[in-house]
Amino acid sequence: MILAGGNSRRLGQEKSFLKFDGKPLICWTAEKLCRVADEVVVVARDEAHAGRLAKVVESFMPMSDAVSAVIFAWDMVPGYGPVAGLYAGMKKARGRFAFAAPCDLPFLSPRVADRLFQIAETAKDEDSSEGAVPVQPGGLFEPLHCVYLREKMQQACERAIKMGERRVHAPLRELAVRSIPVDLLRPLDEELLTFFNLNTRADLERARALWPGSSEVFPEHQVDYVDYHYE
Repeated sequence: MILAGGNSRRLGQEKSFLKFDGKPLICWTAEKLCRVADEVVVVARDEAHAGRLAKVVESFMPMSDAVSAVIFAWDMVPGYGPVAGLYAGMKKARGRFAFAAPCDLPFLSPRVADRLFQIAETAKDEDSSEGAVPVQPGGLFEPLHCVYLREKMQQACERAIKMGERRVHAPLRELAVRSIPVDLLRPLDEELLTFFNLNTRADLERARALWPGSSEVFPEHQVDYVDYHYE
C-alpha cells in the first residue's frame, strides 16, 4: 500500500511525480513492492488525483507485468491524512496482511518489506501477531513502514476517524504488533536508507546525491498532459 495523498507543502512538489532516472517515484515504489506483494494499492487524496496517478503509472510502466497488479483508491474522509489513507487502502486491499508506506521513499527496500511480512505472518501464538513495526533506537515507531493485519487495521482506522483522531499512532496502539529494532534489518539494508523520506528540498538534494543515476522534478505541464482526460 502506497500512501500518495499528501500535499507536499514543505517540499513544494508533488512527491509521486519526482523523477529518478527518468521515471516518477510512484512507479519505482510500485515496481519494488510488486516484487513482494500480490497487489499494490496506491491511495490518492481524491478520485481526480487517483486518475492522474493511474495515467502516470500506465505511461511509465506500460510493458511491465507489475502494472496489472497496481490498483487505486482514494481518501473517502478528507482532513484525516494518513489515517484516512490507511483506512481507504486497507478497505481496498484483499490480502490478510498489508505493508503500508508513503510515496516518498526513494530507497525503499523490497527485502526489508518482505522480511516484515515474514515476521508478521510467522508469529507464534505467544507473540504479537497483528503486524510488525520497525522501531528506531530512540524508541520512535515507523508506522508508515509497517506490516499490518489488514482487517484489524482497517477497523482501528475507522474507529480513530469516528473519534476525530488524526494521528497514525492512535490506530496502531489498538493492534498487537511486534516491535522490530531497525538494527535487526541492517543485514538487508546496511545504511537503513529504506526509511529515508523526502520532506524538504535538502532531503531531495541528498537523495539525488545518493541515487546511482540523475534525478529531476517531473514537470507540471507533463502532469497536466497525462491528466488531460480527467480535467
